[in-house]
Amino acid sequence: MENPSGDSPLIELEGIRKHFGTGEAVVHALTSIDLKIYPGEVVGLLGPSGSGKSTLLNIIACILEPSGGLMRLENETVYEDRWLRPDLRKLRLEKIGFIFQFHNLLPFLTTRENVAVVMELAGKSPIEAQKEAVNLLEYLEVAHRQEAYPANLSGGEAQRAAIARALANRPRIILADEPTAALDSVRAGVVMDLLGRLAAEQLASILVVTHDEKIFNRFDYILRLRDGRLEDSGTKAA
Repeated sequence: MENPSGDSPLIELEGIRKHFGTGEAVVHALTSIDLKIYPGEVVGLLGPSGSGKSTLLNIIACILEPSGGLMRLENETVYEDRWLRPDLRKLRLEKIGFIFQFHNLLPFLTTRENVAVVMELAGKSPIEAQKEAVNLLEYLEVAHRQEAYPANLSGGEAQRAAIARALANRPRIILADEPTAALDSVRAGVVMDLLGRLAAEQLASILVVTHDEKIFNRFDYILRLRDGRLEDSGTKAA
């Protein structure tokens, strides 16, 4: 989608493709994907199983290497037929927050420690990381559970803690893989309200892979992927 404000996209793909295997066994998972997502946008990515949604999300997350094309994140060209950054782990820590369907919190750390550890990996001192973790948990209205371990959190609390962890290094690119699939409609609405607030307040670009029809109206627009191709450039959500 084009942005009338003139802002540069935070996520920009040109001709991104991905295949697995060789010869007669080759599988074309993605074919010439062009995509732009701008600051402040919350975008849904829909498609049947096997359409390439997870492949696309993992490429944008710099977890999976494309087979060709160009990718810019926050105006930096990070891939052009090869990775242009030698340290992809550092790139992910700097630019990307990833929210999983299941929270994937470390069971032996408290809620606060789960958030702080990401900041410590990025080089912050433990004291500073712990302080900022509490601030993030307060922002997401789950600070009252900062000393609890994941096993003692409700589904909604755990997902908010996971969002706090994804935001630990203040990324402006947030990727979410079925973040509401395990939640009831009320908790799903809370999570989507939080993502909408983050997009607006931090001018983040948020891409959500989902099959959850109850949240379709929360997106600025919806992309549909089928057989590795985007069917259109973006349908405005109802």
